[in-house]
Amino acid sequence: MKFSYILDSSLILKYWNILPTVVLIWFVSKWLYFKLKYRNEILRNSEEVNVQSNYSNESFVYHPALEEKEHVPYRGATKILPGGALQFYQMMKDRRSVRDFKREPIPDQSVLENCIRAAGTSPSGAHTEPWTFCLISSADLKKSIRDIVESEEEINYSQRMHKQWTTDLRPLKTNHVKPYLTDAPYLILVFKQIYGMTKQGTRKQHYYNEISVSISVGILLCALQAAGLNSLVTTPLNCGPALRVLLNRPANEKLLVLLPIGYAAEACKIPDIQRKPLKDILVRF
Repeated sequence: MKFSYILDSSLILKYWNILPTVVLIWFVSKWLYFKLKYRNEILRNSEEVNVQSNYSNESFVYHPALEEKEHVPYRGATKILPGGALQFYQMMKDRRSVRDFKREPIPDQSVLENCIRAAGTSPSGAHTEPWTFCLISSADLKKSIRDIVESEEEINYSQRMHKQWTTDLRPLKTNHVKPYLTDAPYLILVFKQIYGMTKQGTRKQHYYNEISVSISVGILLCALQAAGLNSLVTTPLNCGPALRVLLNRPANEKLLVLLPIGYAAEACKIPDIQRKPLKDILVRF
C-alpha cells in the first residue's frame, strides 16, 4: 500500500511522457552554449583571418588597401653597426627588466620619439602597420594608470592567478604593488589595432595584428637599449578595457603591453638569472 502511494506521488512517473522532451531540450541548450562559447573564443583569439565576401554579386571589384605602384630598387642593408651582430648581441645581453627607476633625470622626449619611430619600421601583415604607441609623461595620468593596474593586480594575485603562477613569480619578488608606474618618467602603452579604416571610410582588415605589433615591441626594446634607457615589459591582466577608456582610444584598439621607461635607480636590484645558452635554443639542419 505504501509502495503504491510512492509510485502514484512520484513526479517522474507522473510526468514520464514529457521527461524525454525536457532532457532533449537540456542537452540541446548545453550543446548550443558550448558551441557559441567555442566560436567566440576562436573569433577572439585567432590571428588567422578568414575573409569572406559580403557580396553575392560576382562582378564586385575588390581594391587593395595599399596604392598599387611599381616596386623600387633596394640595395640591401646599408646602415650597420661597426661590430655587426656580435656588437648588437652584446648590447642586448646587457638589457634587463627594471622595476626601480630614477625620477630624475628625465630623458628628452625626442629620444623616446626616435625609439618609437624605430618600432614603426616593423614588418606587418599586408603592411597594415596595426600599432598605436601612447607616450605618457603626465604625473596625474600615470597615477590614474597605476590605480587601475594595482586594483586589478590585487585581484589577480589573490584570486585569478593559479597558485603555480604566483609560485613561479615568487623568485622575481613581484606583487600587485607597482611603484614603477609613477616613478618612471615615461610610460608607453602599446595598442594593437584589430582593424583600421580606408580613405573611403570602409573597414580595413589588419592581418596578423598581434604578431605584427609584438615584433614592433621587440624593435622598441632594442631601440630603448641602444638609447641607454631601461624598461620593463608588463601585460596588465584585465586592465586593457579600463586603460583604453582612460586614454580615450577607439574600440578597434586593444592593449598589448605597457612599458615604464627611464633610468635604473642607484639602488636598483634585479633577479640573478641566466639566459639559455646557444646550444639550448639553436637547432641546426
